[in-house]
Amino acid sequence: MAEVSSPTAASLFERNRRAFLLRKLHSLSGVVPVGVFLVQHLWVNARALNGRASFDSAVAEINGMPYLWAVELFGIFLPLAFHALYGVKLAFEGRPNVGRYTYSRNWMYTLQRATGLVALAFLMTHLWEFRVAKLLGHMGPEAFYPTLSERLSATGALGVPWTALWYLIGIGASVFHFANGLFGFCFSWGITVSRRSQRLAGAVFAILGFVLFALGANTVFYFATGARFFIPSDTSAACDVPNLTAASQPSRAR
Repeated sequence: MAEVSSPTAASLFERNRRAFLLRKLHSLSGVVPVGVFLVQHLWVNARALNGRASFDSAVAEINGMPYLWAVELFGIFLPLAFHALYGVKLAFEGRPNVGRYTYSRNWMYTLQRATGLVALAFLMTHLWEFRVAKLLGHMGPEAFYPTLSERLSATGALGVPWTALWYLIGIGASVFHFANGLFGFCFSWGITVSRRSQRLAGAVFAILGFVLFALGANTVFYFATGARFFIPSDTSAACDVPNLTAASQPSRAR
């Protein structure tokens, strides 16, 4: 009977080293550039709270950037693809044990994997609706605002605005994944070592997550109803839109 050779110490070391580096890179890519893109995207979309002119101006500024295709390809889509694909691999390899060990960080680990999958599903639908449609020539940047207004304000079965609800769920999952991922990033990279620094980081990132979700939810609520909870002052200063007219408000689906 042939003897099955066991992995050598060198091969095990190389495999563990590769896994360690991939996890580090995965953690880093979730902060820069993916996390930065999430914050920037929520902030740009919040310009809609000042009306269509402000939102269209923000979109035009982005589309007018030189070498935009290179920035998007190498600065957003490739890092995002790596983070998403390797994240899915980690999610299915993980063995949640919150049933036996109900520690808070255990729950956070499980929620981090679950929200990552939800955020990925939301991202794919959102890209298909807008980015892919733009690349195929089916939609121009000037159509983003009325399309968002029409889809988020439309109601379906039982009179529920399902698309707006899906956006709230997707934004919530994305923001939680980012904020909780920041905590994991600081811990894994040795930034927060002491218990005190970890508690402080947890509080700071929880507040950051709440603010980002409020910003995104406010934008969704505005597109869906025409009302808003607040208007970020900086968005008003960023664009000269002194008065909101009836024409600048989102149209409502009949």
